Amino acid sequence: MAGLRGEAAIVGFCELPAQRKQTRPELFTIEQWAMLSKLAIGDAGLKASQINGLVTHGIAESDMFAPATLSEYLGIPLNFGERVDLGGATAAGMVWRAAAAVELGICDAVLVIVPGSFMTPKSQIQPAVDPGYLGASSGKFGSPQAEFEIPYGNLGQNAPYAQIARRYASEFGYDDRATAKIAVDQRTNACSTPGAVFHGKPITIDDVLASPMIADPIRMLEVVMRVQGGAGIVVANADIARRGRNRPVWVKGFGEHLSFKTPTYAEDMVRTPIAKAADTAFDMAGISRSAIDVASIYDCYTITVVMSLEDAGFCEKGKGMEFVSSRDLTFRGDFPLNTAGGQLSYGQAGMAGGMHHVCDGVRQVMGRSGAAQVADCNTAFVTGNGGIMSEQVALILQGD
Repeated sequence: MAGLRGEAAIVGFCELPAQRKQTRPELFTIEQWAMLSKLAIGDAGLKASQINGLVTHGIAESDMFAPATLSEYLGIPLNFGERVDLGGATAAGMVWRAAAAVELGICDAVLVIVPGSFMTPKSQIQPAVDPGYLGASSGKFGSPQAEFEIPYGNLGQNAPYAQIARRYASEFGYDDRATAKIAVDQRTNACSTPGAVFHGKPITIDDVLASPMIADPIRMLEVVMRVQGGAGIVVANADIARRGRNRPVWVKGFGEHLSFKTPTYAEDMVRTPIAKAADTAFDMAGISRSAIDVASIYDCYTITVVMSLEDAGFCEKGKGMEFVSSRDLTFRGDFPLNTAGGQLSYGQAGMAGGMHHVCDGVRQVMGRSGAAQVADCNTAFVTGNGGIMSEQVALILQGD
């Protein structure tokens, strides 16, 4: 099929340690970009002058012209500048766009950076208008959400994901010990990853089940931990990649699919767009599911992992609970999953949470995961999930 030829590779990466802070980051977004760019370029062993492409989600200092603003600030002229807006799927979407630009010969090496946006609780945000006005809490007027959902309290992430979990339970049944096991296995992985916010803090299934109920059936230890951090990668052409200091991680396949924003408008709440995205990625890469050595699945909630594994084709629909129960999901196990802890146990640094999964796959394929290294790791499957299981991107990353 048409798509990537697998001739663009991730040659360097950086991921800051997760930190739990209740204050805003000390650096402005563009300063975070500069710091992360320096780390990623240095990790790749390149010079800044070799970079001529840049992909961003956006920056707080400029509502428009984000690539140009960063080009000016970093002192890096660009042949390719792109801004991507796919929620939690943004990072994975940025990766394949960078790889496509490299394969097309538009640029030689592309910076793909996601600073750790600090998420201020809604209770601390001063509304810009009368809060009684329809949709004021959304900050945007005239959207379907502002008119038909927000006035009835259907907003945020906890409640909609709980609705999905409840619908899943109605159709397939629900094993809360199985979903708890996902959190436990990922915490085991985090305990072998020094940068994780929960490094050295193991948990048990009973701990998860005893944690407070956030939105039935989702418990506190099944929800991401907000942290400060940041992450990024450098994507380069084959010539640079083969002369680099790290093992190249080739972007072999991708898929992207989105058809709704909120579950209210989904045709089926428990059959998600990752199915089409994953099929496209595997077809493009020309490999089967059995070739995957490590899976890095977007894990804002444990139910997200279960449904993603099913819809991506790793098990039959409705059998995800059985799948995770019968497998060892740790880096030592028969199905290594989120080997740095995932967002549940490494932490979710705002928009950089999605880039954590890219870095997890890259780190494993490069053989740089330290105590959490998966033996003979050559191929990684990475997902990004935006909105409420709505915007989906899948990547296949592979070493030589």
